[in-house]
Formats: sequence, C-alpha cells, structure tokens
Amino acid sequence: MSGEADQAKGRIKQAAGDLTGNDDLEREGEADETAGKLKDKVDDVKDKVNDGIDKLKEKTS
Repeated sequence: MSGEADQAKGRIKQAAGDLTGNDDLEREGEADETAGKLKDKVDDVKDKVNDGIDKLKEKTS
C-alpha cells in the first residue's frame, strides 16, 4: 500500500473514531497516517539515492 493510501486510510479511521467516540480507532488512524507520511519520505530518499547512483554511473561510463 502506498504512503498516500495509508494516509487516507488513517484520516478515515480518525474521522470514524471521532464520530463514534472510539479513542482507540482514532489513535490507530493517527498511527496509519504517520506511517504513510514516513513511507513517502523513505520513498523520496530512495529515489534521490538511486538518482545519485545513476549520475555516478553516467560519469564513469
């Protein structure tokens, strides 16, 4: 599941938890949203590293 999907799922859980008064569901939603944001950050770093590797390969070719 992508980071954006996790964030959306988290926001939905938070809203559902808020509407129903379910604090556990609301906290679970917050955790899902945070995990999604982290996943996006990791993917960004991974892309930058791969771009750097590609540039080095081009220079040494």
